[in-house]
Amino acid sequence: MKPDAIRDKVAIVGMGCSKFGENWDKDPQDMIVEAAFEAYADAKIEDPQRQIEAVFCGAQYPSKGTAEVADALKLYDRPVSMVVNYCATGTDAFRYGVFAVASGMYDTVLVVGFDKPKDRGVSGPSVAVTGVRGLPATPAGWFSLCAAQYFQTYGAGREDLARIAVKNHHNGTLAPKSMLKREITVEDALGARMISWPFGLYDCAAQSDGAAAAIITSRELAKSYRDDFVLVRGIGIALSPNPQEDPAFDFLRWRASEMAAKQVYAQAGITNPRKEIDVAQVHDCFTLTELLAYEDLGFCEKGSAKEHIQSGTFALDGELPVNTDGGLKTFGHPTGATGVRMIYENYKQLQGKAEKRQVKNATVGLSHNIGGAPQACGICIVAMP
Repeated sequence: MKPDAIRDKVAIVGMGCSKFGENWDKDPQDMIVEAAFEAYADAKIEDPQRQIEAVFCGAQYPSKGTAEVADALKLYDRPVSMVVNYCATGTDAFRYGVFAVASGMYDTVLVVGFDKPKDRGVSGPSVAVTGVRGLPATPAGWFSLCAAQYFQTYGAGREDLARIAVKNHHNGTLAPKSMLKREITVEDALGARMISWPFGLYDCAAQSDGAAAAIITSRELAKSYRDDFVLVRGIGIALSPNPQEDPAFDFLRWRASEMAAKQVYAQAGITNPRKEIDVAQVHDCFTLTELLAYEDLGFCEKGSAKEHIQSGTFALDGELPVNTDGGLKTFGHPTGATGVRMIYENYKQLQGKAEKRQVKNATVGLSHNIGGAPQACGICIVAMP
């Protein structure tokens, strides 16, 4: 691999995001149109039929595959490809778009991440996935095994997880397109009904519907679209073995996150993530997932997350704000949309357009997904020129 092969060669010139939530009054195509047309307007694209040369989309639960996007946007006479990579689906679709532009094959492409799981009538993993990929019966059951081991090893507790939920609920009240807009307290989180010990209700992200879109082009052409374009500095995907079949798995980390971080930090030339990243969106399907991400991504030393949670390192006004829009906790997790939605938040943050949740002087942002396959991780680093 040539670590710097794509560094700063591809630019984001427009992004859009639908309202996330239980969108009973919309079908997937409605949300795709909402996100894509916001991205078109943001990039000042007036003739997408002529200007968009290829489409890369990601969805875990598509009902019509690529036709879902082609039909919605009437983009027929060009490549429309679909990526499925569990929780990393949106980030992986974005990655394919970046590579397509960086190779010189296309000048301008559209990336769309979407999913509408609420129409499936179940609240957990896909009904098409047998036995939850060989894991315990529910994702909460599986992730909670790591929480118990982490607590025993490092002395953390439910209060530390509750503080993450409180932070993300607060940030979500500041994000116009989030699903949940309710402040909670540590006492609320600790007193909520138990889902899978130590996870109470507020430790768990909900399923939701949503879509997000990005217009990407070459750095050379970006200036023709806008002055405040955002560059892709690094993007990577990594899979790790099934923990149940991995003798080296210690239940204290997600190895795929560590592997993907190594890739993207090499691509971006980052050696001290805590100091060189200004804002981050990390996968918080459960509060413990966010806690482990702090350590797996090198934001703090292994076992030290609870001290940083208590001191506010990752709060909106902290040293390294994490999940500034409330994360999966307040947006829910329409699997294919989540990764692109996270890049949307970093794009707004770096442009200084995040309104009440704006991080001061942010120039480098990281987004991260982990889950499925049984462990697939996607990470994207974006930066101002």
